[in-house]
Amino acid sequence: MRIGELAQRTGVSQRLLRYYEEQGLLQPLRRPSGYREYDDADVELVRRIRTLLAAGLNTTTIAYVLPCTVETGDGLAAACPDLVTDLRRERDRISRSITELHTARTMLDAIIGATSR
Repeated sequence: MRIGELAQRTGVSQRLLRYYEEQGLLQPLRRPSGYREYDDADVELVRRIRTLLAAGLNTTTIAYVLPCTVETGDGLAAACPDLVTDLRRERDRISRSITELHTARTMLDAIIGATSR
């Protein structure tokens, strides 16, 4: 299938699909004409990429973990034993960011509150 059909089947823009290719997340075949050629497995791969992005991972991290994930029917799961450790590290990084954002919001609330008086 060509990029337009993959975009339609996944709900992801052609521009993003090209970006995923640039990041090494997708590797379509190239026809002699230069057109990208995707197969049905790429539909699932794009869905896995979108799930990992929604989980807060950046594309560099996704390129590393993507080959070690499998779709279970209930969501993604780690297929490589070491991946769980890496995912926990990412979860801890996100938790620290949440804490920092909460602190920043509290400080802003204090400044806004002091200004309103």
